[in-house]
Amino acid sequence: MSTSFPLDGVRVRFAGATHIGRKRDHNEDSISMPEHERLAIVADGMGGHASGEVASRLAVELINDHFTETAKQQTLTWPYKVDRDLRTHVNRMVTGIMLANLEIWERSQRESRFKGMGTTCVAVYFLDDALVIGHVGDSRCYRARGTDISQLTEDHSLINDYIRMKRVTPEEAENWPHKNVIVRALGMKESVQVDILTEKPHLGDTYLLCSDGLTGMIKDDQMQHILMSERDLDRAVDRLIDAANEEGGVDNISVVLARIEAG
Repeated sequence: MSTSFPLDGVRVRFAGATHIGRKRDHNEDSISMPEHERLAIVADGMGGHASGEVASRLAVELINDHFTETAKQQTLTWPYKVDRDLRTHVNRMVTGIMLANLEIWERSQRESRFKGMGTTCVAVYFLDDALVIGHVGDSRCYRARGTDISQLTEDHSLINDYIRMKRVTPEEAENWPHKNVIVRALGMKESVQVDILTEKPHLGDTYLLCSDGLTGMIKDDQMQHILMSERDLDRAVDRLIDAANEEGGVDNISVVLARIEAG
């Protein structure tokens, strides 16, 4: 079920879902939809014996908790409009993700059953006049604007490193045997580098957060066709997940959409 929040003269509407796919016996993805904060998160866990599920759930819970706590602190600045201080919210995003990383790493060190667990993370936070994207791993954020779709995040994966070094072409990468190897994720080390993007959204833009269970199955142009042809966000989420399952559904599939609509 979609929810919407007012922005500066417009609204942002969210919808999302996570699906086990057709091949896995449990779902290690976690998503978070906005409740009090205009924050959405997709996390794709890794690790055996359900520890990936623990890692992804910790990530979304701890990042949400950090945004909730820091929002309480910001009320002290009233009546000034805090949403326009972009640096504050970039810091909230970086710190929230880094705190989640530390907790996941420490728990994996303390408890043998969680050894080696980790998770990707992609999160978007909407201010009144901008948005902040935080990202670690190969879960992605796309922006659909008009007839174009753009991948805003860059995968922290071995195959992407090879593509950037021109050791593998994008076409060769399709069948590369190690293309699912992640080189950066929450829980891998005591500290983590968080990629941050900021931009100003336009009326009509749709932002797509997703795990690689979606992008590993369907192409960007297929995603864009669904987003352009389906105005109902809940149905668009369902159609994206259905499309990934129709192509094999070899992994868990998570999708969160955020669309900028007229107020």
